[in-house]
Amino acid sequence: MATTDRATTDRATTDRATTDRATTDRATTDRATTSMATTSRAAKNSAATDTAATSRAATSRDVARLAGVAQSTVSYVMSGRRSISAETRRRVESAIEELAFQPNAGARALKSQRTQVIGLMVPFGLDADTSGLLPFIETIANCAREQDHDILLVTRDEGSAGLTRLASRSLCDAIVLMDIETHDARIPVAAALAVPVILIGLPAEPLGLLCVDLDFEQAGRLAVQHLAETGHDRIVLIGHPRATVAREVNFVGRFRRGAIAAADAHGLPHTIVDQPERGPAGVAAALDQALDQALDRALATGPAARDALGLIVHDTEAVQPVLHGLTARGHRPGRDLSVVGLCPEALAESTTPPVTNVSLEPRDVSRRAMRTLFRLLDRDHPTAAAPVELVAARLTRRQTTMPG
Repeated sequence: MATTDRATTDRATTDRATTDRATTDRATTDRATTSMATTSRAAKNSAATDTAATSRAATSRDVARLAGVAQSTVSYVMSGRRSISAETRRRVESAIEELAFQPNAGARALKSQRTQVIGLMVPFGLDADTSGLLPFIETIANCAREQDHDILLVTRDEGSAGLTRLASRSLCDAIVLMDIETHDARIPVAAALAVPVILIGLPAEPLGLLCVDLDFEQAGRLAVQHLAETGHDRIVLIGHPRATVAREVNFVGRFRRGAIAAADAHGLPHTIVDQPERGPAGVAAALDQALDQALDRALATGPAARDALGLIVHDTEAVQPVLHGLTARGHRPGRDLSVVGLCPEALAESTTPPVTNVSLEPRDVSRRAMRTLFRLLDRDHPTAAAPVELVAARLTRRQTTMPG
């Protein structure tokens, strides 16, 4: 019996040991499973965190960190307010592109107290010369974007109220005024605004506002001088619509003064014929009147007078219609008479035939105006500017000038 009891005891001990080992193994397995699950969750959380970091909008701090520069350097590269080395600019621009960084306009405005917007008051209306206007708008917009600014267009018919609205509601940092009248009611209001204002045009009294424009008096003299030097003995100037002339838009009077002074200096009879209205009918009526006056002179002094007629077309939108109208009436520009247009180079090259022109220099005028405006906005490095800056006109001879 003693032997039996010992055997029973040994089996019990063996069973307990086996049970303990099984329990231990299960515990180990459970711990391993728990550890792997914890590790998996941690990895997933880490991946989620990385994804969130990648998907959130990049900030200027992120750009600065990637480029290895100060955050202020990123701001200077984007605003153009400081001189930055080419290598530093390249690193910052590369980081901006890699991170697809887009500055937050609202946050930037709050921090800098600026809107990064330039107000542009333009002359859209029934008597507006839109073909001559577009190169100005395009260049102004491009210059603004180069300085990280946008353009807010306001039409001229809003007048002084539009200027006050722009400034009082803090809609823009500065304003560009176009289509300046000789006695412009907007000028006193503009001069009193808290934001910088620059004029593309020259009023009788700028009241301290800076002005940039083409030298229209010189342009008028240049057109007449060209016709005088090529043997013409009479000048007819086809002007703007009467509504534009009645508003005393400043460049109209300045061009006429220059042309008349040059014609008088050369002893050339001259006539000004304005369009009764904007559009093809107005151009046709003005052209008929101009040719009738030339014919009257030819009948009085002989046919050679008509051969020496020089037409100056002051209105950009009328240049091509005048050329078409002359051809339709049997007068070939460049052979039977000469035509000089006041218009941008691109238009002069595209007319049929290519017209001799005095350029409006819209891109040069606009670039100079915007350069001056951003000088006024530079709080760190303000620089003085000339009160009036006039851009010299250029004449390019093409196929509408008679040999002479």
